[in-house]
Amino acid sequence: MLEVLIEPLHYGFMQRSLITAVLVGIVCAAVGSYLMVQRLALLGDAISHSVLPGLAIAFMIGADIFVGAFIAGVVSTVVITWIRTRSQIKEDAAMGIVFSAFFALGITLITVMEKDNKIDLNHFLFGNILSVTNEEVINTAIITAIVLSIILLLYKELMYYTFDPLGAKAAGLPTNLLNFGLMILIALTIVASLKGVGVILVLAMLITPGATAYLLVHRLHQMMILGSALGVVASITGMYLSYFFNLPSGPAIVLVAFGLFMLAFLFSPSQGVLTHPNTQLGQSQIWQEIKRLWR
Repeated sequence: MLEVLIEPLHYGFMQRSLITAVLVGIVCAAVGSYLMVQRLALLGDAISHSVLPGLAIAFMIGADIFVGAFIAGVVSTVVITWIRTRSQIKEDAAMGIVFSAFFALGITLITVMEKDNKIDLNHFLFGNILSVTNEEVINTAIITAIVLSIILLLYKELMYYTFDPLGAKAAGLPTNLLNFGLMILIALTIVASLKGVGVILVLAMLITPGATAYLLVHRLHQMMILGSALGVVASITGMYLSYFFNLPSGPAIVLVAFGLFMLAFLFSPSQGVLTHPNTQLGQSQIWQEIKRLWR
C-alpha cells in the first residue's frame, strides 16, 4: 500500500502538481467560507468567468497570464460595483451581466487567437495541473501566502462585516473597502487556482469544501480550518485518482470534493439528512419522496 502511495512521487510533474493542488485546496476553502456565509456564491462564479479575457490578452501580448487574469478580475469587480451603486440594478443581476459579458469576450479573443496559434481552450477552462512549472508553483505559493496573511490580519473586521454589514458600518468600519478587499482576495484565489482546476471548476473548489464544513461545524474559523483540510484531502485524492485511472485532474478533484459534501449532507451529526431526522426528512420519507417524484 505504501509503495502505491509513493509511486507517483517519483515523478517531478506529480510533485509539482500535488503541491499546487494542496495550496489550491487550502486557499479556496479559506476564502470560500466568506462566500458561503454571505451567500455570495454567484460572486465567485462572476469573477472566475471574468478573468478569461485577461488570460487571453496576456497570452496575446506575451505577458504573465497570472497578472492578466488578476487585472481582469479586479476590473470585473469594479464594473459590478459601479453598476450596482449607480443604478437600480441589484447586485446579483449586475454580476450576471458582467460575468457573461466578460466570459463571452474571453471566448471571442481565444477563438481569434486560435487562427494563428495552436492553443487548447480546455486548458483555460478546466485547468492542466499536470503541466505546472516550478515558477507557477512558486507563484501559487506566493499568492496563497498573501491571501492567508490578509485573512489573518483582518480576520475580526472581515468576520464582523460578513455577518453584520450594517452593524460594521455603524461601528465605523470601512465596509466599502472591506467589500472591495474581499473581492480582491477572491480574484487572487481564482488566479492561484487557474492552472489547477481552470476557470469553470474553480467555483466548485471555492464553495464545496466550505459548504461541507458548514454542515459539520458552527464557527467561522472552524469552518475555514476544516474546509481547508477537506480541500487538501479532495485535491490529493483527486490527483491520485487522476494518476492511477488516467482521469482529468481538475474534474477528479472537484468530484472528490462533491463526494465529501454528499457524505456530510447525508451523515452530518447535526444537519445530516439520514442522521438527524428531527429537522430533516427521515430515510423512509426520502424514499417516499423519491417514489412520488418518480411517478
